[in-house]
Amino acid sequence: MKLAALILLVSSSLAAAVDFVREVRPILQKHCYSCHGEKKQKSGLRLDIKAAAFKGGDKHSPDIISGKAKDSPLIHFITTDDDDELMPPKGKLPASDIATLTTWINEGAPWPEGIDLAKLEDLRDHWSFKPLQVPSSPQSIDSLIDAKLAEKNLHRSPPADPVSWLRRVAFDLTGLPPTPAEVSAFLIDQDHAAVVDRLLKSERYGERWAQHWLDVVRYADTHGFEVNTERPNSWPYRDYVIRSFNNDTPYDRFIKEQIVGDAMGQDAATGFLVTASVLLPGQIGKDDASKRLARQDSIDEMVMNIGQTFLGLSVGCARCHDHKFDPITSKDYYAMQAFVAGVEYADRDLHTPAAEASRAEEKQLKARLAEIDKELANFVPMAKSGAERPMINARENSDRFPPVKTQRLRFTIKATTNLEPCIDELEVFNTRGENVALATSGTKRKSSGDIGVAERHELRFLNDGRYGNSRSWLSNTLGKGWVELEFPQEQQVERVVWSRDRDGKFTDRLATDYQIEISDAAGQWHTVADASDRQKFDPKNKKLAKPTLKGLTPAENKRARPLFEEKSSTEKKIAQAANLQKVFAGTFRTPDDIHLLNRGDPEQPKEAVTPAVLSALGNVTLPKESAEQDRRRALADWIANAQNPLTARVMVNRIWQGHFGTGLVQTPSDFGRMGFKPTHPELLDYLAAEFIRSGWSVKHMHRLILLSETYGQSSQTKEDNQTMRQSDTEKSSRSEVSPSPHLIVSLSSSSAQAIDSEARLLWRYPSRRLEAESIRDSMLAVSGRLNLQMYGRGFNLFDQRGGLSGFDPIETFNADNQRRMIYAHKVRREPETVFGAFDCPDAGQSTARRIESTTPIQALNLFNSIFTLEQSAAFATRIQQEAGTDPAKQITLAYQIALSRAPTAAELADTTPLVHDHGLTVLCRALFNSNEFLFVP
Repeated sequence: MKLAALILLVSSSLAAAVDFVREVRPILQKHCYSCHGEKKQKSGLRLDIKAAAFKGGDKHSPDIISGKAKDSPLIHFITTDDDDELMPPKGKLPASDIATLTTWINEGAPWPEGIDLAKLEDLRDHWSFKPLQVPSSPQSIDSLIDAKLAEKNLHRSPPADPVSWLRRVAFDLTGLPPTPAEVSAFLIDQDHAAVVDRLLKSERYGERWAQHWLDVVRYADTHGFEVNTERPNSWPYRDYVIRSFNNDTPYDRFIKEQIVGDAMGQDAATGFLVTASVLLPGQIGKDDASKRLARQDSIDEMVMNIGQTFLGLSVGCARCHDHKFDPITSKDYYAMQAFVAGVEYADRDLHTPAAEASRAEEKQLKARLAEIDKELANFVPMAKSGAERPMINARENSDRFPPVKTQRLRFTIKATTNLEPCIDELEVFNTRGENVALATSGTKRKSSGDIGVAERHELRFLNDGRYGNSRSWLSNTLGKGWVELEFPQEQQVERVVWSRDRDGKFTDRLATDYQIEISDAAGQWHTVADASDRQKFDPKNKKLAKPTLKGLTPAENKRARPLFEEKSSTEKKIAQAANLQKVFAGTFRTPDDIHLLNRGDPEQPKEAVTPAVLSALGNVTLPKESAEQDRRRALADWIANAQNPLTARVMVNRIWQGHFGTGLVQTPSDFGRMGFKPTHPELLDYLAAEFIRSGWSVKHMHRLILLSETYGQSSQTKEDNQTMRQSDTEKSSRSEVSPSPHLIVSLSSSSAQAIDSEARLLWRYPSRRLEAESIRDSMLAVSGRLNLQMYGRGFNLFDQRGGLSGFDPIETFNADNQRRMIYAHKVRREPETVFGAFDCPDAGQSTARRIESTTPIQALNLFNSIFTLEQSAAFATRIQQEAGTDPAKQITLAYQIALSRAPTAAELADTTPLVHDHGLTVLCRALFNSNEFLFVP
């Protein structure tokens, strides 16, 4: 027996371990590879390659824990009795297979090296992640284009006629057509370089190219999401971008300013970090989990914006799992978060000379306003004096009473016109004429209860010193409610001023019965004013625009009226001055602790991470204790480094796209493996290297591209020209601003069209429709109504600047809303009524390239809108003033202004009776709707 036991023990100890190749891999091949192999990796799990298998999937990694089969998710999923979790889904594995896998893992999951049947692709082996490949011999745009065309036995088209080139470059650089005088001057000398220099020096250039940038960073003047409230101080960032392009700020500095501009004297520039939609405090649940999720979402937007804008990478795809296609791990993603973990979406003070001047002006104006209010108070009848006081109105109400000392004041509403009461501002003045109710003075507030609507109706707006329904307090009780103010110290008060909506837009929810009380030292409340001695409220008169000074003698009225008018004017000036002092460009604090999150869930934190750049592209790392600004500075320096393989490539591709409609890389914000490869890789790298060599000058790149023969070639195909030749004999009669006859493309363009229908190889210039902003701006320019005022708060396209819904277009046009469209107040996710149909982005997400569509609504909008009708009439008036009464001269000038050419004889013959029978306005309207007006030639 002892010998037998010994033999059994020895034979057991010498039993062979589970062999991976003969026993384990066949099981995986038969049951697992179809979902977790080379072609498919469900849940991110791949089991045919050792490194991937031991790394595990997205949800339960690692799935194989060596030596611990019972703790390994792989064993759990093949043994569970839960049908929703069981793997494979078709049914449980045979018991013998389960035993084999269990034993193999318990034995340490041995998997020999070098035996995998597939090879794991190196995600870093991608063209855009490699250093720039600069040709050893001198190259040019044209030689590199020609080389690629030669591969297809193609060649470039002849040059465009002079006027087509001039219109093309004018639209590309400024978004506006050339004037007849500019056309005439160019036809004399045809100095292309001089034209490009002149247009680059124009302030219109910055307005045009800033729009391209704002599309990418999804700039808007509202916060987005469901409430979509106004973001009133975002416009300084828009103005910063315009100035930067006009000043030709070196692109590497442009990057740094937008990430760490607060350290570079460019406060508005960091508006880039917070351009995205964001949930405001009142929209976030009050529980900690909701707050953590909202914070994660807000930081995610910053990381995505940085990644796609500067690097052309979809870094955000690694939030929940390693990027499926690019070498970006989840750890990389959260390490990028750590760079901006101290940035909050908020306004901060501007420290520009203009902002400081506005602060000084506001201080002076407020001092004068206090003097005016003190003088006007003498004309307001005392409450409880027996004199009948003015009727309550929505815009402003004043209650004056004998001076009384108190530290607390309560305003109780007993009845309203309808619904829950609303107060936009409650002001309390002491005997020195100071508003002691302001929160900035330390006054605290409380209420009977509130209906909170983030950034619109909040208790904190009751005494914030700002007027209007969009910053007001709203009670949570129908027809009643109270608010109470507590001053930092005892005050001798004598007047309360309150309003439903000082802007005069809303008259609902108005208090019609109320009581004002003060508390004495013992805590007892005493009424100092109420509605009992006011004129009886008349619902029919509830739209009274502003308070009146009734009951005054003629002499008193004569003294009071100028003061009242000055008060109104001063309040408007104060509001204007306040608008110039802040920018929505983020505030900065001690950074959050950032952790790698399992599946992107803030409630499943894993190990802590510190700031580090993408591991496949660099090795910049910072310690956890790094200061907030130092983090952003390090990130900016890495992105703007000439050795970064992506930065210059991405930007020159955007510039190329701005001139040809499509970039050399067709996916301008995705240079990763799922993006398109460049059509001309050598040209892309040549441009990127030249960009860096020029000192990152964007204007230098414009000159290089615009003065190339490739850019200057005709957009016409042979078929186009055959059609146009039919009227060539008529064109010889054109005036001095007429272009030279179109050149016939010597190449068989039908062959080129068959080989490269989209002209991606640039055998001809690819014509395209103007963007929405250029169409609108050009109509205004041609009509003579374009207001070239630059910068400042945006003009209104709608009747409200933010809100849930119900945006009605403004269709009364004046100098302010006839500025360039880049200066419009942009409501996120609300397309402009007429030109939004022309693929104008709504800033809901980044628009790296506008996809051109053609829809019936475009034609209907452009032909029938009030805007078109008004501009057509204005254009007709301009022509009549400049050309006189001769119809032929009128028609000729209309063509010259709108299309940069004179009409042909046939066109003149066709349009003369039209103008005679229906008026010049009809012709102007037709020109605005013509393809020749709407397309880049």
